[in-house]
Amino acid sequence: MTQHLDRRHFLGLAGVTASAAALAACGGPSTSGTPVASEAAELDFNGVKPAAKIDFWSNHPGKSQDVEKAIIEKFHAKYPDIRVNLVTAGANYEEIAQKFQTSQAAKSGLPGVVVLSDVWWFRYFTNGSIIPVDALVKQLDIKLDDFRQSLVNDYKYNDKQWALPYGRSTPLFYYNKDHFQAAGLPDRAPKTWQEFGEWAPKLKASSGAQYAYIYPALAGYAGWTLQNNLWGWGGSWSKEWEITCDSPEAVEALQWAQDSIYKNGWAGVSSKEAADDFSAGLTSSTISSTGSLLGVLKSAPFNVGVGFLPGGPKAETNVCPTGGAGLGIPSGISKEEQLAAGTFLKFMTEPENSAAFSAATGYMPTRESADMKAVLAQTPQIQTAVDQLAVTRVQDNARVFLPGADQELAKAAAAILTQQADVKATMASLKKTLEGIYEKDVKPKLG
Repeated sequence: MTQHLDRRHFLGLAGVTASAAALAACGGPSTSGTPVASEAAELDFNGVKPAAKIDFWSNHPGKSQDVEKAIIEKFHAKYPDIRVNLVTAGANYEEIAQKFQTSQAAKSGLPGVVVLSDVWWFRYFTNGSIIPVDALVKQLDIKLDDFRQSLVNDYKYNDKQWALPYGRSTPLFYYNKDHFQAAGLPDRAPKTWQEFGEWAPKLKASSGAQYAYIYPALAGYAGWTLQNNLWGWGGSWSKEWEITCDSPEAVEALQWAQDSIYKNGWAGVSSKEAADDFSAGLTSSTISSTGSLLGVLKSAPFNVGVGFLPGGPKAETNVCPTGGAGLGIPSGISKEEQLAAGTFLKFMTEPENSAAFSAATGYMPTRESADMKAVLAQTPQIQTAVDQLAVTRVQDNARVFLPGADQELAKAAAAILTQQADVKATMASLKKTLEGIYEKDVKPKLG
């Protein structure tokens, strides 16, 4: 593929021409809705009265159900005329997407506010299934400039704001301080994977753990966390719309990962949840979401350390991807419901509530003015996650903007890391698959 287009330009075109049928290919739900361009021009909430009731669909990221309930109760106290019903819409982002698809098709039962993840919200946007929130931001005086810009800008395309950040996370390097001390290692995360490669045999020999390091469960995590390895080696899943997963640098990075398991024998792959394996002492270290931090600190019977993601031989910094979820408002509900949803969206993301959500989960405080003193006094590890935001990198297009690609990345990673497949051949096959998705589901929309 030789066509290189700026993301904002692409998304502006996609918002006008995307078809639900095309985006449904490769496993993504079709979420039909009003075309973005026409809907965006019509939004005006002057004289609209908020609806008396809306649903909030969440999968409770970071085990956040209790804090979500608490914030909703505070909302009811401030806005007694708007009732928010918290709905468990799925156990994960994919299940919410499927439920959203069903409601879109039926044109009934839609929520007022819905949790949408980094790899799903783009489909809603291109199909016109969510509204730009700019008119609500203006009318309700939502302080966009107080949001952490690296998080809020992830949803700003075609010069419009399509969601607000909510359960936003980055991966963190988690390590067992006791194991590191017993191995005579520094009390810090490794600066590079090469440095960790030197540490790993010492950890394996002294810790009693099965692994020195465990790779996160591949489904849902491989495409996200392995960007760190690829970037450190100077590779990537893609550069803009050019698929680069079979480049020598990418192959070298993934060969190193495979060798850590089969050749060197100090690493493994989590079957379900790496954070739980780490807390149970199965491994001396892992990479997991910041959203797992509070759970790990509560359940681990040892001293937990966290640090920035390691770099590689080509790049030692700016190798950490952003991730997580935002909150959007469907286009297929009434303006009264949209205004009620916007009122709740504003309240849910207020600095005080952002701090409370972060304290309860370990997710990023999305507001600059959120008072984190009490939170950091109790959980100073959260500061590491906040500090790492300064060296994050926008995710590769291939993961977040090609429909169904995340599942394909996971399949390829599974072949390499659990079946010892040939890395170069697997990446060449993946490139063909990703280019096929681009040619079929993306390129036609560029005109």
